[in-house]
Amino acid sequence: MEHLATEFYKRLIAILESIEVADAAGTSFSLYEGIDMAGHVIRSQAALGRKLMFIGNGANASISSHMSADFSKNVGVRAMAFNDAPLLTAVANDHGVEDLFATPILTFADDGDVLIAMSSSGRSPNILHGVSAARAEGCKVITLSAFAPDNPLRSLGDVNFYANADTYALAEVTHHSICHCLLHVVMASQESISGERSHVG
Repeated sequence: MEHLATEFYKRLIAILESIEVADAAGTSFSLYEGIDMAGHVIRSQAALGRKLMFIGNGANASISSHMSADFSKNVGVRAMAFNDAPLLTAVANDHGVEDLFATPILTFADDGDVLIAMSSSGRSPNILHGVSAARAEGCKVITLSAFAPDNPLRSLGDVNFYANADTYALAEVTHHSICHCLLHVVMASQESISGERSHVG
C-alpha cells in the first residue's frame, strides 16, 4: 500500500506546484503573486470594516466553516459561512438548491465585502449563483476551482485560483492549503504593522 501513499503525495505536490492564478481580466500570475493579491483584497476590505464570506459544498463547506472561524479568531476579521442547517434547509425548500447561497448573500452582504467561493468542479450552480449575488451587492470575489480548466467559476473572481486536480480529495486539500496560506499572509501582515507601530516614537 505504500506506493498508493507515494502516488498521492507526488500528485498533490505536482498540483500545488502548478496552481494557476488569474485576475478578472484574465492576466496570469504566479501562485505567490496571487496569494499576495488575494491577501491584499482581504486586508484592505477588512480595514474598511467589511466582512469575509465563504461558500462551498461538501468538504468545501467544512473548509468554509473552518476558515471563517480562523479568520475571525486569529485576525479579527468579521467572517462567516452560510452552513447552518436550518438556514440551508429553509432556503432550499423556499427558493431551491441553486439559490442556497445567493439568498443569504443578498440578505447579509454589504458593498465591499469579500466572498471566497470554492467549487471543485467550478460548475456548481449554487456557487455560481452565489457569486452573481455577491457581485450584485458590490462584493469583491476570490474563487478556488479545479477539474476542467474551462470551468466557469475560474473567470468570475477578482483573483482566481485553479488547481489541475482530477479528484475531490486533491482539489479539496489544495483549496484548504490556499485558504490557510491566505490566513498566514494576513496574520503576518498584521503582526508586521503592529510591530512597526510599537516602535514609533
